[in-house]
Amino acid sequence: MNELEDETGPGSGSKSDTTQDYFLGDRLAIRQPVRGYRAGIDAVLLAATALDGDSPLLDLGAGVGTVGLCAAARCPDLRVVLVEREAELLNLARENVAANHLEDRVSVVEAEIGEALPAAAARVLKADTFAHVVANPPFHDEAAGTASLWPLKAVSHAMTADALEQWARFMARMTMPGGRSTIIHKADALPRILSAFENRFGGITILPIYPRDGAPAIRVIVDGIKGSRAPLVIKPGLILHGSGNAFQPDVDAILRRGAALPI
Repeated sequence: MNELEDETGPGSGSKSDTTQDYFLGDRLAIRQPVRGYRAGIDAVLLAATALDGDSPLLDLGAGVGTVGLCAAARCPDLRVVLVEREAELLNLARENVAANHLEDRVSVVEAEIGEALPAAAARVLKADTFAHVVANPPFHDEAAGTASLWPLKAVSHAMTADALEQWARFMARMTMPGGRSTIIHKADALPRILSAFENRFGGITILPIYPRDGAPAIRVIVDGIKGSRAPLVIKPGLILHGSGNAFQPDVDAILRRGAALPI
């Protein structure tokens, strides 16, 4: 099993093509497809970088809404916009917003990053208006392997080699001056992320994530500030597990109790 995905496990969903899974302990119920990208630890760690003062927050490529909904559940004054392009995921995101009674603070917008915005999306997605933009993009290169037979899984797990640049461009466009953009990705994508963030964000902070002490990093969280000239900082890494399979106490507090992840 991947160290950072699918560790929530299936719940007791009644629909054969979805499961209902629980995040932040049992505070948040999320219905998501059985097949395709299934949100797990990555989503919760990214959501933990949000603060109440980050309102409004924009969650790009939101899928079923896990990152934005976790952030809204953690931060009672946070307003969130979820952006997704896939119809099935959009429908599930809307259901998840309603099921968790967050309609007053969380909205769902249909749009595709890198494409012209539909009129409805353009009314919400205005340049320089979001205090915090977060993204958990597909990790894999479409050209590097065989695409899944399941279309939704294929588009959720892989994107073209130049797409990360498009995502960074859109993140910079949406972020207000002095606002933050934060992305979680595989550790080996760090050079591409830094290249995409260059000349768009400063004050960049890199948080490596390790499965265990002494193991190579498997994820990085990269955070940048629009308009900042501050130097890059590499923070001490976050180690997920101790000597056994249990999470470290600080990680457990993030995953189960909604603690913040300062970055």
